[in-house]
Order: sequence, then structure tokens, then C-alpha cells
Amino acid sequence: MTNENKIFEWDKKYPAPAKLNLMLRIVGQREDGYHLLQTVFQFVELCDWLTFLPNDSGKIVLENAISGVENSDNLIIKAANLLKSETGFNGGVRIRLEKNLPMGGGLGGGSSDAATTLVILNSLWNLQLSRAKLMELGLLLGADVPVFVFGHAAWAEGIGEKLTKINLKEQWVLILKPDCHVNTKEIFSANDLTRNSKSITIDEFNAGQVKNDCLDVVCKHYEAIEEALYNLNVFSEARLTGTGACIFAVFDSEHLVIEAELKLKDKWQTYLTKSCNKSPIFV
Repeated sequence: MTNENKIFEWDKKYPAPAKLNLMLRIVGQREDGYHLLQTVFQFVELCDWLTFLPNDSGKIVLENAISGVENSDNLIIKAANLLKSETGFNGGVRIRLEKNLPMGGGLGGGSSDAATTLVILNSLWNLQLSRAKLMELGLLLGADVPVFVFGHAAWAEGIGEKLTKINLKEQWVLILKPDCHVNTKEIFSANDLTRNSKSITIDEFNAGQVKNDCLDVVCKHYEAIEEALYNLNVFSEARLTGTGACIFAVFDSEHLVIEAELKLKDKWQTYLTKSCNKSPIFV
């Protein structure tokens, strides 16, 4: 893991990057209903931004909270309170959120916000929890949180929490967000979802095995995603991240990705960015 002991400061903006699932295989299911996965996480430079300010009241205050999300359900507040309950710390914080990542898009925005909160407050509050412990706490908040705390592109197994550092090509990325929100629970409970894919190796992934087992079910339920995939495929191989709704394609040159965005932005919400192996929190 990178920069285990990096020191952070109050009143500065910190990134909460998006992630892409470059591949997603469902290789089984546990008795408790959780699906056993193989997936590959890579970050992109598109980020939410969080600013942390001292608060002497001892309370967790989130400024400009997300419309439609109750504080009791907000992963930023949950992450801060989890740190307090775990360590007995009685201080507070004001958190300012600049929300850029689309909600319900499969880019991990809420999970990333939670991870940045865990990492930054661990430093600001001088709690001295290890990165491994923060990952353990992150898993209590959601299966995607640990990889953002881990801070590096990763091969993931289990329910997504068993992480192995992996170095991938960093490329230009175009992300499309169809005008729909995917219900992840609905997809993972679908009768026709593949749940017995053969496990593969990292070498097999690197050789081009990049299927997403959720794709067929998602396209069956959400016509807009199927249409977006068709439109983006004209320019480069389009893939679904997680259960969507966002889809993405990688490009070898800035010229090609700009050309694709110009032709697609009138119809779709687009994000032009670059992939990165190290989370910008730790760079």
C-alpha cells in the first residue's frame, strides 16, 4: 500500500475518486446471500472533493448534503461516526462535499466518499489506525469501500474485499451515464443472473477476458444502457462498470477520446477522464 503514514491537514480539499470495474465475474454465492466475485478495480481522475474543518461541538456536520439522502443513510457521516465509535474519540468535524460523481452510476461515489473520510479523519484526529484496520472498518460500510482505502488498482476476490495490487495501463477513458438508476439488489437477485462463472487468473484477464456477468441482465432491464453501449461501441469497446448505469471505453489517444465525446455528448451525459493506478488521495 502507498504512503501508509501520509499526514493530512485541516481545511484542504481531498479527492474521492471514481472507480471502474474492468471485469466482473460471479463465481459463487455464500449462504448469507452475498455473491462471490472476481473483479478488477482501477481509479479514474474524476473525483468528488471533501473539505474537513474543525468542529468543537463534537458533532459530525455535513454541509451541502446530497438532496434526497438522509443523514442517517449518508456514508460520509456513517464513516465519521464509525471512527468515533471504534476509537472512543469524542471530537467533531464539519465536512464540505463537492459532488461530481453521478449517483447510482456504478462509479463508487458514495463508497469513495466514505473511504476518503476514513483516511483523512484518521490522520486529522490522530487516531493512528492502520490502513488494514481502516479497510476492515470500510467493509462494514460497503463492499467497495476497502479498495478506495487500499489506494491502488487491485485484483479483487471474495465479495470484493480480498485485494491484490495490480499495475494496469493508464489510458484515456470516456464514461457515459444513461438517464437511469440501476437497482443493484434487483440485478443481483435476478433469476437469470450467471452465478457460476469459472474463476480466471490475472494473466487470463490481461489476455483479454474482461466480461461482466451482470451485463446481459442489466441490458434486459434497462434499454437506455443497452443503447448507450451500442453508441459507445462505435468508437471503442464499451463495457459496463459494476452493475452500471455507467458504461465506459478506453482510448489510446486524447485525440480519439475527444472525437468520441464530441459525437456523443449531445445525447448522453459524458465524462472524459484518465485512468490511474494510484488513488489521488495518496499521490
